[in-house]
Amino acid sequence: MQHINSLADHLLIAMPSLEDPFFGRSVTYLCEHSEEGALGIVLNAPLEANYRELFEHLEFATLDTPELKTKLLAGGPVSPERGFILHSPIGNWDSSLTVTDQIALSTSEDILTAIALNQGPKKASIALGYAGWEKGQLEKEIEENSWLFVKANESLLFDTPVTEIWQQSMQLLGIDWTQLSPQEGHA
Repeated sequence: MQHINSLADHLLIAMPSLEDPFFGRSVTYLCEHSEEGALGIVLNAPLEANYRELFEHLEFATLDTPELKTKLLAGGPVSPERGFILHSPIGNWDSSLTVTDQIALSTSEDILTAIALNQGPKKASIALGYAGWEKGQLEKEIEENSWLFVKANESLLFDTPVTEIWQQSMQLLGIDWTQLSPQEGHA
């Protein structure tokens, strides 16, 4: 198997042939990728619930802002009861994984409280759950032609409507997805 360097800060784009019920047509932002495995947040799987409903459930005080109507994301099938906040700028929150010098993934209550009061990071997405791969699993899936990957950009992470993320990710690659073959191949 060919060794793949870290894909942290990359988008993992599901091939059209991937028929997994959770990951079909998904785009996952990889926050961590090492020899031990990978962790990411699916960007284009909105839930029915929005931020306002989450904050009401948590009994957080809120300011009435348009952001409260934002849909929560199904960040992945692992730990769907836990919240993960992908955000920029990094800030100084209690529990954060720094992905780049501008992007972090946080899991602490202090950032949620700040978002509820419109005092959080300038850009943020709240997801329930995450996508995880064990040692060697992601590399194997890439070899099996399940995924494409491309360097991420903040505009796609935070400014692109979730219904357009998969197509926009394919455009970053310069690929017409209708021309992709579901067959494995190696040059």
